[in-house]
Parts: sequence; C-alpha cells; structure tokens
Amino acid sequence: MAVLRRRAARVLLLDPADRLLLLHGFDPLQPGRRWWFTPGGGVEPGEDLRTAARREIEEETGIREVELGPLIARRSSAFSFDGRSFEQDEWYYLARTSTTETDPSGQTELERRSTDGLRWWSSAELSGTGETVYPEALAGLLAAVLAGGAPAEPVLLSGPAPWSTMDEHTHS
Repeated sequence: MAVLRRRAARVLLLDPADRLLLLHGFDPLQPGRRWWFTPGGGVEPGEDLRTAARREIEEETGIREVELGPLIARRSSAFSFDGRSFEQDEWYYLARTSTTETDPSGQTELERRSTDGLRWWSSAELSGTGETVYPEALAGLLAAVLAGGAPAEPVLLSGPAPWSTMDEHTHS
C-alpha cells in the first residue's frame, strides 16, 4: 500500500475561559478505537500552514472569528486511517476565539464519517482525563502555555498518534 506523505496544520483553539476545543473521532474502519484531537488537517496545494489552519477551524468547527497566534509546536508520525497509510508532519498554532458556539456542518464527508462530537476542555479536565487524547503531550503543552505564554520557539511533540508532522522547511 502506498504511503501518503503530507503536511498538516493543527490548532490549539482557546475560548475566553481558556478552555481548549477538541473534536472526538474514530477510524471509520475501526469505530471502537476513539480519541480526542485538535482541529486541523492536511494542507491543500497552494496553501500555506496559516491559511490551512484557518480553513480547517472553520470547516471542522464552524468558528470564523479566530485570532490565529504563533506556531507553538510540531510533530511527525506515521499512522493508518480509513484504510490508508500516512506519514504526516503537523504544525500546531495557538489561537483564540470569543465564541463557544460550534457548527460542524461544514465538515468534509470523511470528517462527518469519523467525528462524533466537539467539546471545550479546561486544562484541569484535559490533564485528568482517562480518555485518549492526541497528541499525547497536549495536556502538558496547554498547561505550559496557560502558565507562561507561547514558547519562544515551537516545541517538538513526540509519541504515537493517528496522524503526524514534519519540518516545513523540507516542503517548501
């Protein structure tokens, strides 16, 4: 099976109460395997990472009023999803919104088949959950950002995930 290599823009989207928006999803071919994840997805031809991040937020959550902040993390991984193999480089942006209303009606057909909810999480809720959350280091990253602000340089996240990330400079 051919491996699809791609870049992805992902977003830590915070509401006015510093809660993080996550989507709940699953592999359509393995519906019993479920996890929470940040809004975001693949960069389309001709898009830069920031444009992709904004598009993905609107598409997946319906939220249009977003202040997209700095790049705060990156990650690379390999995974299988919906019968396909991926090698993906992810870039994580910090963003804020003044709204908590979501509308997933703009999701793609695959997103509709593989997500079943959105939820705003406090840092404490995220740190204390027993549910699977990707990336695995997300709770620690969120706590660090809320305590000290965005890092001066993007941090490298590691660990298994159902998607992955790569260095933007190798894909100019």
